[in-house]
Amino acid sequence: MPEKLEITNNEELQQFEYRTDTDLATLTYKFYKKDIAFMHTNVPESLAGKGIASALAAAAFEYAKKINKQVMVYCPFVASYLKKHPELRDQLDKQYLG
Repeated sequence: MPEKLEITNNEELQQFEYRTDTDLATLTYKFYKKDIAFMHTNVPESLAGKGIASALAAAAFEYAKKINKQVMVYCPFVASYLKKHPELRDQLDKQYLG
């Protein structure tokens, strides 16, 4: 089992972050109405394939649950992450599902 990645929530910039000495991977979010919206995931090529985007998404859903916010998904990566983790669909704002 890989070690747990250290993901931080930069509340000022509204993004979850994973940092190395040289790179920064992010998942940005915004608060919209009563929800939290996951906007965009960015993982530099040098960090690709290491599960970082999934760790960012997991941290984002964990945070949404902690602050009792329903989720809106605009990020294509998070949408694909949801397909692999259907248990998280309960956190989605049903009003915005297609």
